[in-house]
Amino acid sequence: MERIGKGLSCSSKSEAVGELVFVKTVEDVINLFDSATGKICLVEEAGTTTLGPILSDLSGVLCTTGSAGSHLAIVSREFGLACIMGVRFSVKDLNTLNGKKCKIFTEDDDTGVVFIEN
Repeated sequence: MERIGKGLSCSSKSEAVGELVFVKTVEDVINLFDSATGKICLVEEAGTTTLGPILSDLSGVLCTTGSAGSHLAIVSREFGLACIMGVRFSVKDLNTLNGKKCKIFTEDDDTGVVFIEN
């Protein structure tokens, strides 16, 4: 697996593995209603309202913005989801990550890292 990003780990759950899904619209969430289980969702903005209907089914959440006090981080902790906020990726086009096997985990107290299967 290749390390492609890191950010602020915001959950007590320190690890998750699943298929990465880049969620950009409400329609993307609707398309996941029957298949969200085990997925790791990537959003560009703290999208709790968007992800709300499927949060309980997810394995983890990645967000390119936000902090430990963001609503998405707080709700993820409540749901027991692995969550990394403010992720900085080495990949330029996040669309290329869609559908790939992903592993996220807490490297130390507050640093979360993202790995993707090549």
